[in-house]
Amino acid sequence: MYVCEGIIPELTGQRIRLRRMTEEDAEAMLCCWSDPDTAAFLDLPPLHSAEDAKSLILWLQHLAQQDEAIRWGIEIMGTGQLIGSCGFNFWQLTGAFKGEFGCELSSAYWGQGYMSEAAELAITFGYSIMGLNRIEAFVDPRNERACRWFAGNGYSREGILRDYRHTASGYVDAVVFSRLRREETGGSKTTANE
Repeated sequence: MYVCEGIIPELTGQRIRLRRMTEEDAEAMLCCWSDPDTAAFLDLPPLHSAEDAKSLILWLQHLAQQDEAIRWGIEIMGTGQLIGSCGFNFWQLTGAFKGEFGCELSSAYWGQGYMSEAAELAITFGYSIMGLNRIEAFVDPRNERACRWFAGNGYSREGILRDYRHTASGYVDAVVFSRLRREETGGSKTTANE
């Protein structure tokens, strides 16, 4: 059974690599996490300084050490520019074999395929190394761009969880998306409506 214990392996794609974020990435991640377009639907407190971003990076590392989450920084190969992050906010192996995928990207890099490439690397890792069967995502329905992205990247929309999260502005719904291992390996495909 998969155990993280704080080890975040490097995953390499064609244009990007996923890697462990370090304290030195605080300035780059502050740019991402405090980008108004990116932060609009993030469930994070406002970040005002590189110190705030550094604290968040250290918290993410702590979650990985506790086997509660795994988060990669998304780096453009060749430039070394960190433009966002992605990973599993949560996973459950015993009895479920599922993981919750989460991601964010600085808005300057939207629409260029970087997140699609990063997500596929993470999903492949989830199926092949972690042993996940189901990968799910919970999206604020007001985040139409993210809903379109998940639908266009192999996720099935399953429905809406009402008042799923409590935020500073009150309760918000979540659209549930999922991908199943059998759909990736050529097994019979099903949809939420079948």
